[in-house]
Amino acid sequence: MKTTALRYLGGISGHGVVTRNGERIAQATFDFDGYFRTAAGVTGCGEIQMSAEVLKSLFGCSDLQLLTDQGRLLDLSFSDPTSPPEGEVAHVDVSGELPTAPADWRH
Repeated sequence: MKTTALRYLGGISGHGVVTRNGERIAQATFDFDGYFRTAAGVTGCGEIQMSAEVLKSLFGCSDLQLLTDQGRLLDLSFSDPTSPPEGEVAHVDVSGELPTAPADWRH
């Protein structure tokens, strides 16, 4: 059996707007770690922060995206689909227009 290596790229953080089906929902801050795997490309995970009310209202929704201040459109999904976020921070899985160059990630 061949094992595919998972390579850590680094982190990115900043601000953006969470959208659902193209509709602007709320401002958010983010802090994501990026990983590269040959079969999957670049993926990430980390935290988004916004008001607790908005986070709870988005829990279980699909088609969530984050438009970063740098213009990247990232797809978001809650990492734990069975437990709504408590407070203003939620852990998410990230895909979409993540940086592909290692130099674009902080180490």
